[in-house]
Amino acid sequence: MDDRRLETLAVGHGEDPGETHRGDVVSPIHLASTFALPGLDPEMSLEDVDPAEGDFLYSRLNNPTRFALERRLAALEGGDHGFAFGSGTAAIATVAMASVEPGDHVVAFDDLYAGTRRMFETLFRDRLDVDVSFVDATDPDNVADAVRPETTLVWMETPTNPLIKLCDVAAIADIADDADARLGVDNTFLSPYFQNPLELGADVVAHSTTKYLNGHSDSVGGALVTDDDELAEELQFLQQVGLGNVLAPFDAYLVLRGTKTLASRMRDHEANALAIAEYLEDHDLVEAVHYPGLESHPQHELAREQTSGYGGILSFELAGEFDDAKRFLEALEEFALAVSVGGVESLVELPAGMTHEPIPKAEREAHGITDTLVRMSVGIEHPEDLVEDLERGFAAMRGQSVSH
Repeated sequence: MDDRRLETLAVGHGEDPGETHRGDVVSPIHLASTFALPGLDPEMSLEDVDPAEGDFLYSRLNNPTRFALERRLAALEGGDHGFAFGSGTAAIATVAMASVEPGDHVVAFDDLYAGTRRMFETLFRDRLDVDVSFVDATDPDNVADAVRPETTLVWMETPTNPLIKLCDVAAIADIADDADARLGVDNTFLSPYFQNPLELGADVVAHSTTKYLNGHSDSVGGALVTDDDELAEELQFLQQVGLGNVLAPFDAYLVLRGTKTLASRMRDHEANALAIAEYLEDHDLVEAVHYPGLESHPQHELAREQTSGYGGILSFELAGEFDDAKRFLEALEEFALAVSVGGVESLVELPAGMTHEPIPKAEREAHGITDTLVRMSVGIEHPEDLVEDLERGFAAMRGQSVSH
């Protein structure tokens, strides 16, 4: 394992100028779909094609640009094996396919990304006969109580989307081990800069590279990292042969480029998010702020123990009703009204009317997703400009004229 620090690994790991024929400092974008062989070897099999030795056959199986990224992602998360996919959803689906069979059982956090929850419900539960229990994993005892003899996968996010809840990864890893189940953790919101679930006992870590790892809102992708050799073998088969959900070379190049500034971006994201969370907490038109960096967050101490920082995403409850939230959001200028998170620009969305709108209202509210819950991905702009923008939103809520 490479013992260099994350900032160093993020800049150069996987891109060795000595491995390219022209000494490229930046990994070239290898667009070739296939690679010529030097000759025929009747005893050679696919298992003999070793990208680490410079062997490539077909880009679905492996590609030099994607291989460079996969090595870097593994190093950032402290794992032995990295895999890059066409989306974060594809990555999570691949873990599930590698871990469950019809009749098996999954325990998952009840406050998951809406796309992940719908996948578990409509694909795995309704079509593949895999039962899924959604539990409040802020209390590890709830996870333990939900585990059954047929449980093969425990799936967590921490923090969650959009309520920014945390779970105790180390405690849940022990529960999963006792049940002989795999623990997967979606680490998209904090990135490997602030949290390393493998060190806490997780078996596999997932990312939407679309978010912080790329960081510039111009590439869609996903990733898995594990230090479990047996799981890695199954993931590799599903990625390259069984499903073929690989990340394209150009997107791999963009994520490689994005990781180079991951550390500096995450520091700015966190500093800005904390400043805005403190501002919102004192505002009379805000009823609650969900951000683990605030001492008022019910899991602030867990965040201090489990992570090295609090990230750049928060959510908050506006006073009023849906129309009040609508006026607030439509008055903003610096915060773009858009789904997704993790880019250098600040984004804001209303889950009840956007990402979580397909979920029935009663079910949303039962999970704490109200009509005035706002999720915010704080960018790296100047924090005073962002606060001034929020003032425009609050002025609009009060019915005051808003300057543009």
